[in-house]
Amino acid sequence: MFSKKSLDYEPVSLPHRAELDDDQMLTSAGRILTTMQKRHSVRDFSERSVDRRVIEACIATGGTAPSGANHQPWHFVAISSPVIKHKIRLAAEEEERRFYDGGGADEWIRALEPIGTTADKPHLDIAPWLIIVFAQRYGELDDGTRYKNYYVPESVGIATGFLITALHHAGLCALTHTPNPMKFLNKLLDRPASEKPNMIIAVGHPADDATVPAVAKIKKPLDEIMTVYS
Repeated sequence: MFSKKSLDYEPVSLPHRAELDDDQMLTSAGRILTTMQKRHSVRDFSERSVDRRVIEACIATGGTAPSGANHQPWHFVAISSPVIKHKIRLAAEEEERRFYDGGGADEWIRALEPIGTTADKPHLDIAPWLIIVFAQRYGELDDGTRYKNYYVPESVGIATGFLITALHHAGLCALTHTPNPMKFLNKLLDRPASEKPNMIIAVGHPADDATVPAVAKIKKPLDEIMTVYS
């Protein structure tokens, strides 16, 4: 992506600018809040297909996120192949069984009980798409020289948030999944050692009988998540 010849600072005029008055800003902020309050993590997916172009547009949205030094230290692998999805499911369930059979701390497992999760992950087969998020520890210049990436977890986290928001706006459901460890994904998907698997996101439409855990819809009130100094 980067060339040694194009690393100098060059300011350009702000290309886009929102011209909203206070009322319009409040209306817009309220609209996005209402939209995101309707986002649900589901584990029951329909087999209805999703156009690849929709997935590409959502991933492109993730790619617009800010990042440390603008290095954009992420890579997204989108998978619709039933064969590859099943291989991922088998490997993920193997790690999950280790977790539920004693690998995970008792407190952690108890914390998951209201969510209703188990080692079985059929959604990894059923969801029409899996998006694997990789974090890039370092990058390479056009001449092959390595360069360090900065604030990688923070940058990838922001990009993933952009992606999940875009998927929701496209009318899709997304379920984040983080089996630990996830090194098997590098081998399965032929990703380089410079990349660390960060998350599996199952993407699709909810099944007709989809449910969500009641506890998942309990959100902290604003006064618990915000402090204001004015």
